[in-house]
Amino acid sequence: MNLLLAEVAQATQRLADAGVPSPRTDAEELAAHLHGVKRSELHTVPDADFDARYWEVVARREAREPLQHITGRAYFRYLELQVGPGVFVPRPETESVVGWAIDAVRAMDVVEPCIVDLCTGSGAIALALAQEVPRSRVHAVELSEDALKWTRKNMAGSRVDLRQGDALTAFPDLDGQVDLVVSNPPYIPLTEWEYVAPEARDHDPELALFSGEDGLDLIRGLERTAHRLLRPGGVVVVEHADTQGGQVPWIFTEERGWADAADHPDLNNRPRFATARKALP
Repeated sequence: MNLLLAEVAQATQRLADAGVPSPRTDAEELAAHLHGVKRSELHTVPDADFDARYWEVVARREAREPLQHITGRAYFRYLELQVGPGVFVPRPETESVVGWAIDAVRAMDVVEPCIVDLCTGSGAIALALAQEVPRSRVHAVELSEDALKWTRKNMAGSRVDLRQGDALTAFPDLDGQVDLVVSNPPYIPLTEWEYVAPEARDHDPELALFSGEDGLDLIRGLERTAHRLLRPGGVVVVEHADTQGGQVPWIFTEERGWADAADHPDLNNRPRFATARKALP
């Protein structure tokens, strides 16, 4: 075993002892990032090239600083995004939300579907949809100036229409014209603060995490926004916590102009997002 792999093994144990959920993966990612190679190429790094700064970044991860803040990048579907303090780090669970949204848009008989991403954060959802639905017209909104510093970096050169503003009042110029509204809003109940993983609680912006006593305050507001934006027959997709399965579809009721409200599981078969269709006249 070369020196780097031996150090990675020690780092793995340190991260495991610190409670890091994926210690081996993170130890390897940090080593690969610092040495400028892929994880599969760690064994090719000569002993003489071992960078002692590895233990500095391991200590940061040991203190539960997010891996993505240390490396400055996050992977989402086919994207590599720039992230750091001030912006929510995209999670793998949200990839299921985007997958469903892509299938829904492709099933529509629309040449150039209009898509709106509310609370875009890093821009992960909007950029993935723009990339994987090539003829779509994608619009995104973010309130936080701190987050927008990262969003603008990620969206530079893209065709996404990015705006700063409140998701509840955004895009009045698109009222009744949108085919798909998608959102990964804040949805953690304030009462759950102490149970949130340190990586999120101490490093993700609170604006992107918490939303009232039951976590559903903003989703209730987004229900009205989505109804305003969508054309009849258009679809809304909203991510929620796995503990909120069954609650969110009840926000999109027939009395409020919705049809086919349903919950859907993520790749781990946990309730992850709700969908509904704006009722036809």
